[in-house]
Amino acid sequence: MKKILMVIDMQNDFISGALGSEEARRIVPAVVDAVNGFDGEVIFTRDTHFENYAETQEGKKLPVAHCIKDSHGWQVCDELMKTDAYKKSRIIDKLSFGSEELGELMKELRPDEVYVTGLCTDICVISNVMIIRAFSPETNITVYEKCCAGVTPESHRTALDAMKMCQVDIV
Repeated sequence: MKKILMVIDMQNDFISGALGSEEARRIVPAVVDAVNGFDGEVIFTRDTHFENYAETQEGKKLPVAHCIKDSHGWQVCDELMKTDAYKKSRIIDKLSFGSEELGELMKELRPDEVYVTGLCTDICVISNVMIIRAFSPETNITVYEKCCAGVTPESHRTALDAMKMCQVDIV
């Protein structure tokens, strides 16, 4: 049985930086525990922008520069970078909320189960969960509720409810 744990955008800018929040900081230990206890492949994603961020579609709608490639804010948080799983994991740099590369990888790997953690539940987590569903429709997808945080607690809950309606298990 092929199992994958996705760690979506657990980057400094979403935890303690430009777009950080108390909710994001609060889930870090739970995500570290999930990574350390996982028996399968771990894949990390990194939201990736460039110096021209303000000129992009996202930058015009969210005028807060974040996750600029090679900056401290772009890096996965130290607590996760110190894990053995991080040192041997795949890392996908994604240029938008969801990752085409992740979809293609799911088609190639055909996992039986995918477990999902990360930030932000209501933007990048839900986007990538739907990509996994589209590219690997027979994969069982589980989102760890306590290992995710949204922009607000309300939008976190709304995203979890939406994923549940798309036959994603929320635990």
